[in-house]
Amino acid sequence: MASYVGAIDQGTTSSRFIVFDRAGSIVSVAQKEHGQIYPKPGYVEHDPLEIWRNTEEVIAQALAKKGLKPQHLAAIGITNQRETTLLWDRRTGKPLHNALVWQDTRVDAIVEEFARDGGHDRLRDKTGLPLASYFSGLKLRWLLDNVPGARERAEAGDALFGNIDTWLVWNLTGGVENGRHITDVTNASRTQLMSLRTLAWDEEILDLFDIPKGCLPTIMSSSEVYGEARGALAGVPIAGILGDQQAALVGQACFQQGEAKNTYGTGCFMLMNTGETPYPSKCGLVTTVGYRFGQGKTVYALEGSIAIAGALVQWLRDNLGIIQASTDIEPLARSVEDNGGVTIVPAFSGLYAPHWNSHARGLIGGLTRYATKAHIARAALEATAFQTREVLEAMAKDTGISVKELRTDGGMVVNELLMQFQADILSVPVVRPKVIETTALGAAYAAGLATGFWAGTDELVRNWAIDKRWTPAMEEIRRKRLNAEWDKAIARSLDWAD
Repeated sequence: MASYVGAIDQGTTSSRFIVFDRAGSIVSVAQKEHGQIYPKPGYVEHDPLEIWRNTEEVIAQALAKKGLKPQHLAAIGITNQRETTLLWDRRTGKPLHNALVWQDTRVDAIVEEFARDGGHDRLRDKTGLPLASYFSGLKLRWLLDNVPGARERAEAGDALFGNIDTWLVWNLTGGVENGRHITDVTNASRTQLMSLRTLAWDEEILDLFDIPKGCLPTIMSSSEVYGEARGALAGVPIAGILGDQQAALVGQACFQQGEAKNTYGTGCFMLMNTGETPYPSKCGLVTTVGYRFGQGKTVYALEGSIAIAGALVQWLRDNLGIIQASTDIEPLARSVEDNGGVTIVPAFSGLYAPHWNSHARGLIGGLTRYATKAHIARAALEATAFQTREVLEAMAKDTGISVKELRTDGGMVVNELLMQFQADILSVPVVRPKVIETTALGAAYAAGLATGFWAGTDELVRNWAIDKRWTPAMEEIRRKRLNAEWDKAIARSLDWAD
């Protein structure tokens, strides 16, 4: 009998397969990192074949750890790094180019070209998104224009576009042997090619961007049976797809309007459930699809996307050698009482919400001879909290809703120094759930709902439980001073690049 649901969590730095039980607890997990490719400044790529190999490997490992067989799984769901863009050959299954990662900024010039007529918000009413290098549509345009033969193959229907979810489903369901070419509404909403109101590819935008419709996947809901897997999961229904941040919204059981979560991963992403109507932002947020279960009504969200959070810790480790392992940053940061006047703005890929400034660049400010690597480590953690504060303030301005508590998840929430500082700088309680792998859990929930493993969202709400709560403890005068220093540093970073 099927007692579990599995989830593929294909992230920016690694691929994982996690098996959950009915209570939403982790039964088995396997994980493997993949390479980060930086051909030029601002270029960030992944090898799609490596990602697929790693996915197959972690599925097999997670099953083997607990002696599980495909028949033990009622379904699997998929969650993925969004906006990461690839194009592959339908006949051979080989990518035409490395995947362009969501952090990649090579389309900056194309963004500015389209923004000259109507500004960066010219497509916001239809798509909820500003023109920016972040989203998939213009990355696809770059591939069509720069990879020899790509446009011709796409127009003939022989080249297929997808975010990573589409690539995984296609391979899982047979690949060159009639693999399914699909995506869900949450991933489609991140391409800047889908209308938020019709949930269909927008013909006018396709014409504007010069993208052939024949290369695009079929848009489906976030929770329905798409097909059966082959290989190590042979016969298991693939029944849930959610972009990673929407998956975390579901995994955190944010099913009521006004509930919000923040995921601390490579980047940092805050989503607020805004109900069944797309909510326009005037404060630098994006309007996105939150989820759609089966034929139910579509639920929308406001999102604040921060490009660099955990990636800054990796940069301190890999580029500067300040720490040997990511886990070293908390004890190093705790070894000093404060940041020593140091502020870091990690605008490595420009700044996302609420600034949307692709010409911003990273900086370390306030350096004196007093500053040590411990102060830099502390400032790096604080940068994530300051960026989150900017997004939460923008959400309050847009909606008039003051968040009563912030639900948190992702790899960085094990860092208790960061969580306390986050509560302090927001002046709002911060809550960590018992299961912090909410991205994978959300994908599992979507798949389990589609197959009847879970009866409904009320059951998922009952599964959610608090592990730890942090309450604000910082004096207001200090909070204001630190926020002012951050605002000053942000102002210095804007429009740094020509």
